[in-house]
Amino acid sequence: MKKIFKALFLIILFSALCIAGASFYGYYLVKIQKTELDKSVFVYITPDDNAATVIQKIDKAAKPKSAKGFEILAKHNKFDNRKRSGKFAINDGENMHTIYRRIVSNEQTPVKLVVPSTRTLPQLVGAVSRQLMLDSLELSEFVTNKAYISRIGYSEESLPSLFIPNTYEVYWDIKPEKLMIRFMNERRKFWNETRVAKAKNIGMTPEEVATLAAIVDEETNSNDEKPVVAGLYINRLKKGIPLQADPTVKFALKDSGRRRILKKDLKIESPYNTYKYKGLPPGPIRIPTTQALESVLNHTKHDYIYMCAKEDFSGTHNFAKTLREHKNNARRYQKALNERNIKK
Repeated sequence: MKKIFKALFLIILFSALCIAGASFYGYYLVKIQKTELDKSVFVYITPDDNAATVIQKIDKAAKPKSAKGFEILAKHNKFDNRKRSGKFAINDGENMHTIYRRIVSNEQTPVKLVVPSTRTLPQLVGAVSRQLMLDSLELSEFVTNKAYISRIGYSEESLPSLFIPNTYEVYWDIKPEKLMIRFMNERRKFWNETRVAKAKNIGMTPEEVATLAAIVDEETNSNDEKPVVAGLYINRLKKGIPLQADPTVKFALKDSGRRRILKKDLKIESPYNTYKYKGLPPGPIRIPTTQALESVLNHTKHDYIYMCAKEDFSGTHNFAKTLREHKNNARRYQKALNERNIKK
């Protein structure tokens, strides 16, 4: 009988030691084993991810000795029933418990979203969506939905004036509607009291400033020249002279790559044809840069009324105060186009 009790005792002791050993090993994997990284890395988790795919992403990004600790926690806490999405940091010296808690607590690291100045809204939607977890079709629905556009105080024509190109910090899994709210908030920040007062001083609303700024952007890539170009168009508006801006004709023609505007092009029936209609067009022909917006608000004061692209194709312009000067400039440019056989 003593032998039986001794055997049972040894079995129980062995089992206890095994359980203790397993428990300690699990504790080691969860709490003691730490990452060894030169710099922080990030995992991007989507709603479709489960514990297994998250572990794969951790393995790929951080290359830990083992991510088994995450698996232990995931099973114990039913991770697959409480999914999270977003961009999550993994730092040097962290254990799996810290990484796990960060993810399930949704402690995201924001991404730097670059909002570019694009020629079209679809281009903007594509550029933004590629940087986020967004489906471009979801975001496109907001910028093309007439009822929504009207509800936030814009028209289809004026909507490009909503967007202020810049770099913003947002969460990678931000929803389209929240992103649109962020765009509206950033617009309000940009159009502070000082800028609104400057716009009012030149007789424009912020939307009209954006409309003119978009033309300025299309006229020149030179930031140094933009205030001069803006001043020229403001001179024309004040004198009641049609803007006669080639970029607006290109917009009407839906041909932004045109290098030469022909006489027949100037007859196109469109409210964006500033050769045919005085004043500003119905809205921005692109999403203007902040440099162009500032160039309109802080335009150079001069007496120029005419401008013509330089014959050296530098992308800058010759400016003129009189029609005679302008015709001379235009002849030189036309000659340069002919010499290069540029017909459109």
